[in-house]
Amino acid sequence: MGYVRVRVKIRNSYEREREREVELLADTGAIYSIIPEKILKDLKIERRTLRSMKMSDGRIIQRHLGIVEVEVKGEVAHSMVVFGQEDDDAVLGVTALEELGLQVDQLTGELKPMELLLL
Repeated sequence: MGYVRVRVKIRNSYEREREREVELLADTGAIYSIIPEKILKDLKIERRTLRSMKMSDGRIIQRHLGIVEVEVKGEVAHSMVVFGQEDDDAVLGVTALEELGLQVDQLTGELKPMELLLL
């Protein structure tokens, strides 16, 4: 697993002027990105689904997911995000990183473009 702190623009795909820049922990051990619920509500992000998720300590929790536009280093993608609760860490998960075509460089601790394989 690797991680690094990164500035990310989060925006509403339908109302693109609704945008917020946040600092997230890019974590290759997290499947989905987690954004604080207050930020997603301010951006008017719609809750799409409710899913059960297993935490690293074995607990099963339920969280809502929505879709946002994310931008990192000029790369833009649409990605599912978890509506984070007060105790949840704000993270940029591996799904969003892959959608953006970025990976964590373990040596430099920075994000870099990944080789995209179309198979």
